[in-house]
Amino acid sequence: EAYLDFTVRKVANLRVFEDEGGKMRVFEDEGGKMNLSVKDTGGEALVVSQFTLAGNVRKGNRPSFDAAEEPHRAEAMYLEFVKRLKAEGVRTSTGEFAARMAVSLVNDGPVTIIIESRKP
Repeated sequence: EAYLDFTVRKVANLRVFEDEGGKMRVFEDEGGKMNLSVKDTGGEALVVSQFTLAGNVRKGNRPSFDAAEEPHRAEAMYLEFVKRLKAEGVRTSTGEFAARMAVSLVNDGPVTIIIESRKP
């Protein structure tokens, strides 16, 4: 529960979008910071499950997925995350849990952020 709460709040409120000035200022020497969240911009989230992110490649040449959540529990957590994100006011679309999907996107900007929820 604490991990879900932390992650939903972080995704909904993380200020990673450009302000009304139209310029995404990432670095201090550019005169500012990113100011708007997905809620502020009226944007939306695409939530896609990807258990392969739990793959550990520290030993050997084949990823180990021992750290991945059990599928039924993972699906319940995925669905609960989507439900809570919508409750935060974020328009949300989803992929199909545990399905092979071809997802494409345009990464508009120089920023990629990983949100770790292990220590909320």
